Formats: sequence, C-alpha cells, structure tokens
Amino acid sequence: MLLHHHSEFGLERILAEREVSVSVCLPACDEAATIGPILDSLSELAEVGVVDQVVVVDDSSDATAEIARARGAEVHRQRDLRPGWGGVLGKGDAMWRALEVLRGDVVAYVDADSRDFGGHFVRGLVGPLVCGSQASFVKGFYRRPFDCGPAGRQVEGGGRVTELTARPLLAAFFPELAAVRQPLAGEVAARRELLEALPFTTGYGVDVGLLIDAWERCGIQGLAQVDLDQRQNRHRPLSELAPMAAAVIDSILSRLSEGGRLVDGHDSAVLGGLMPQAVIRPPAASLRPVAA
Repeated sequence: MLLHHHSEFGLERILAEREVSVSVCLPACDEAATIGPILDSLSELAEVGVVDQVVVVDDSSDATAEIARARGAEVHRQRDLRPGWGGVLGKGDAMWRALEVLRGDVVAYVDADSRDFGGHFVRGLVGPLVCGSQASFVKGFYRRPFDCGPAGRQVEGGGRVTELTARPLLAAFFPELAAVRQPLAGEVAARRELLEALPFTTGYGVDVGLLIDAWERCGIQGLAQVDLDQRQNRHRPLSELAPMAAAVIDSILSRLSEGGRLVDGHDSAVLGGLMPQAVIRPPAASLRPVAA
C-alpha cells in the first residue's frame, strides 16, 4: 500500500501533472456551523484549477443548503437523486446517489463537519490519483484530538469506533488492511470507474465497505493512504456510538458472508435493534441502460 503525506502534492505539482477532471462531494445533514469555511477552501482550489466541480448533497433542516449555494457550490437534495430507490438511508446512500451528478474522472468525498478543514485535505486525497500513481483508491488519515468541551482538547482520543471495532476486525479477517490507519475516515477519493463498479452500503458502514471492496477489486497495490495531519470534528456521546459500531460490524460481516467465510452466513436483522436499516446499493455502472 502506498503511503503519502499531503505535502507531496502542492498546487504546482497537481496543476502541472493533472490530466483528469476532479469532483468533490460533501454529503451534508445540518452542517450550517461548519460547511461555510470548508466550501471557502474548496472554492480556492476551484479558482486555481485543482477542482472542477464542488457538489453538496443535502438533507438538512437548517441553512446548510443556503450557505452552500451562496459559496458557489452545486447543491442537490439527497431525495431528488435516484428517487426511484425510495427514501434515503443515511450517508452511504447519499454518496451512492451523488454519483448521478458527479462528473469528474476522479471523485473525492469529504465530511461536512470538520472544524479545521484546509485545501490540503483535497490536494492530498486526489494527488496520488492525478500525479501518476498506480493507486485507484485513496484514504485519508490524521490525528484526531478529543474535544472535551470546556475542559479543552485531549491530543488523542478521537476515533473510538475505529480503534475499538473497525481496526481489530480488519486485522482479524482482512490482515492486509490492518495497516489502514483510519478505515472509517470520510475523506476518500477514487477513480470514478472504480466507484461506479462498487456497491455502497447505505449507512455508517459505507466507508469500511468501500475499503474492503476496493481492496478486493484492485489489490493492496491499488490502495494509498495520505497523512492529512489533523482533523477535528463533532464527537458523539458514548451512547450514540453503538449504532455506528453495529453498522461497521454489519458491513464487515456481510463481506465475509459474501466471500463464503461465515459458516452460517450473516443476517443483518441480528443487529437490527442497534442500528438503522442498512441495505447495499448496486454498483452505479450496473444501472446504465444496455445499448441495443
């Protein structure tokens, strides 16, 4: 697996070597407090020619959409994309539906709740894909301080579901992926043709599901990680982590079952009391009309 630091991919290098188009997508739900500065950074990248399209797929009841439009982003309501597939079932579903309007040869997804986002996030994610690397799928990783509220920040402590659920399970069942620092990171980029060939889990299990599926399709040599330094996002109380952990477990178990590695298979209903409904959306490429 290729390992990079975002500083390898400065503006000059990307502009000199880029020969493909780049879209950036932000799935958003009530992110009015944070999305403005993120889009300001993305607008700067668009102005200098690093990014061609910035899309917000929104399911907010606050002013997220208005803020995004005011900053020049292309805004789509999640429920208006692929409406024939029923109601939107979480983040992964929004990411999958967004492929309908994302035009870039390279697609980067970034979370809309980061408090210290910078242009280096996107430069780092797309850099390996536009600067001659053999990678087809790129995950970001970073230090995650824990926000203790009035007591300040702890240097470490963020990423609890990552460290207690995702990484141990990957190490046990997919040992080649044990080196992935942040398997649940929302900062990911990939070649469009790869994303359109992968199924998407609809809920919180989407990130680990895409990682496993990309690895199975491309091999470890087709994956890359990029150090993005630090990311501070909204930390959920411990009581809200069970649904996230259950979704991650469900996503990993479903891949094991599909590969014939679970003797009795896997029934998501077993975890149904802990997590919202999750289904797997088919590869977007499979939905294209067949030429006559």
